[in-house]
Amino acid sequence: MNYFDRRLLLKHLGAAALGSTPLGLTVGRVAFAAAPSTESRLVVVVLRGAVDGLALAPPYGEPAYGALRGQLALGKPGASNGVRKLDGLFGLHPSFEHVHALYQRNEALVVHAVASPYRGRSHFDGQDVLEAGSVGVDGTRSGWLNRALGVDTRNSGGAIALAHTVPLMLRGEASVSSYAPSRLPDTDEDTLRRLEKLYADDEFFQAQFEQALAARAIAARDKNEKKMRGGGAAAFKSVMEQTARFLSAPDGPRIAMTEADGWDTHANQGATAGNLARRFAALDAGLATLRDGLGEHWDTTAVLVVTEFGRTVRVNGTGGTDHGTGGAALLLGGAVAGGKVTADWPGLNTLYEDRDLMPTTDLRSVFKAALVEHLGLDEARVATQVFPHSRNAPVLPNLFKA
Repeated sequence: MNYFDRRLLLKHLGAAALGSTPLGLTVGRVAFAAAPSTESRLVVVVLRGAVDGLALAPPYGEPAYGALRGQLALGKPGASNGVRKLDGLFGLHPSFEHVHALYQRNEALVVHAVASPYRGRSHFDGQDVLEAGSVGVDGTRSGWLNRALGVDTRNSGGAIALAHTVPLMLRGEASVSSYAPSRLPDTDEDTLRRLEKLYADDEFFQAQFEQALAARAIAARDKNEKKMRGGGAAAFKSVMEQTARFLSAPDGPRIAMTEADGWDTHANQGATAGNLARRFAALDAGLATLRDGLGEHWDTTAVLVVTEFGRTVRVNGTGGTDHGTGGAALLLGGAVAGGKVTADWPGLNTLYEDRDLMPTTDLRSVFKAALVEHLGLDEARVATQVFPHSRNAPVLPNLFKA
């Protein structure tokens, strides 16, 4: 067996033994350094499949809304199928009980008519552009959040992906970690000590092993960890519990990214009930779990919930919506200047390609705001190193508390 094969084998053996996916998939050091020099925390949640932004935050006050949405239209606040009121134009889907409560406490806001620069309708390309922070499908193989780690000199805690593999958003030169529970039996301490000796002479895998042990120690505090191995609401809630645990640990990371699949509602989407309403309820419950788990750290946290693109304004023939363009994003946390909808609202009289909500805000402007106004990164370096070629996407102001 040659050296390359041996390293590959050891990597998979070690991951299985630790009960988690390989951590620190980019070459690097232990991510969980002690005593981070900043208390600001950032969580990015990617909802894969393209969430219907007009269902998440319906513009119930828009004159054309009811006729265009048809069977998917939600009523005005107070109606039996009514939205949760945000202002005179927008509401939240009724499934968002906890998010609405945060909005009323000025700890949540909606950014509407938002999109990445991508204008196609492929999930894969759309997600790549979203995570790379690029101007289009250009082959960028590093993520904007990883590049931000290279600018964020105050954050010695690093970042973690709560996922089975490190998503593109966190891939790149900066060392990051990932965590997901293994379906294999837990490893006894004797096996761990043997692995420690096995890795002792390999600098790369010794660092990976130490990183894995750090994640294992934090994750082990969760008695409901196995729920992450399944799917649905319980799995997402468990992911949020783990995210809070990692971000609250004194030696843990300060940036986390996770994801949830299943938002492609081509058929039987439903309005106040059905597939999408259940997913909204699970998202709402998971975000509440994250807030509760962070405790006092919630005050310095921002949670950004995004998707690759929106969906069509009109309902298709199977009671669903097709791939669209403009959508909506959620921003929550004690550090957020919430209680508002941020939108350069285009209205529904003129649609993009006569089918989609017209995008008027670049998602990169929201990402930049999180990095500059929340994490305190240098704006010039963010513009050149994290989001090159983004002059037309300036920092979106007034999203965070001063």
